[in-house]
Amino acid sequence: MYKKKSLLAFVILTLAILACQTPLTGTTPSAVQPVVVIPTVIPAEGISQNPVESQDVLVSLYERVSPGTVAIITDQGQGSGFVYDGNGHIVTNYHVVEGANVIEVRFTSGFMGYGTVVGTDLDSDIAVVKVDGSADEFHPVPLGDSDALSVGQTVVAIGNPFGLDTTMTVGIVSALGRTLDSAHQSPDGNLFTAGDIIQTDAAINPGNSGGPLFNINGEVIGVNRAIISNATTTTGQPTNSGIGFAVSVNIVKRVVPVLIEKGKYDYPYLGISSIDSLTLEMVEALGLKSYTGAYVTNVATGGPADKAGIIAGNQATGLRGLLSGGDLIVAIDGREIRTFDELLSYLITHKGPGDTVILTVLRGEEKTDISITLEKRP
Repeated sequence: MYKKKSLLAFVILTLAILACQTPLTGTTPSAVQPVVVIPTVIPAEGISQNPVESQDVLVSLYERVSPGTVAIITDQGQGSGFVYDGNGHIVTNYHVVEGANVIEVRFTSGFMGYGTVVGTDLDSDIAVVKVDGSADEFHPVPLGDSDALSVGQTVVAIGNPFGLDTTMTVGIVSALGRTLDSAHQSPDGNLFTAGDIIQTDAAINPGNSGGPLFNINGEVIGVNRAIISNATTTTGQPTNSGIGFAVSVNIVKRVVPVLIEKGKYDYPYLGISSIDSLTLEMVEALGLKSYTGAYVTNVATGGPADKAGIIAGNQATGLRGLLSGGDLIVAIDGREIRTFDELLSYLITHKGPGDTVILTVLRGEEKTDISITLEKRP
């Protein structure tokens, strides 16, 4: 499944930079530009208003979970990760270990070991690395529930930015249900979409990729993946701008066990393209009876949506490249959706190939329920 992007979304996503591998240039911490310390206000959710109590909560969180975080060094750069289980499985980003010949995993205890990739998922940008060692060296971190998140909740990132291992930063959940391009290419040459992405303003920089994003209870709720930035260091590396993205932990909980068992994970495939979000001008040009929903711009021939009778736009409008007459998806399995992103997030976190979903579509003024059997992404 993929989608056409509005001009605004295209401009934004072209600025999205993987918050990942800091190239190994031999730069020492002393070469990093001076840091300007700016006082910040810690959000109240989950943290006491008392400064001392707030500090104690964060200190305790760091002490509990930092032993389960790791730095990952490859022959191409460096990133972050976290301990998934007591068998030495480490979760990180696919792009952290992509193409690496040597993977070194460094633990906060000082233990180091070589890692072997046992599974990768290009759609969610997740990889699992296996490290051999004594069970005493592995301290799995607890996994939370990203469906329980709310915008404004406090989050904590721990990782290896610019090679500064076990660095902790604090922020909030800025938005939920974002999407990014995946590294998985569709048959027509477009990229599939990665969904259910968490947006945060916790400082994430090159080297943070693959590291955990925690809630205030010390549970992993996301895997830090990318940032949007138009600022760089003197060496040309992107720097934090307050807009970072993390893969939701509920995707991790579905994907990682399968990667450990089979080495790959198959995502559900609907076979449609849609506009990111509708503008008022688009709604008027399309003659839609709703301001929200996922408007179908293309249906993949022979795909699940095509077999079920979903209709794409096919009639010229006053807006160049915009065709009217397509279905507007307004709900899936009885859940109202406002955007294609919400539709995609639901599919990725709740469904798999072979499952059946019910799409509620507006076709003109008629509302229709259509049953579709999902396939796996080609």
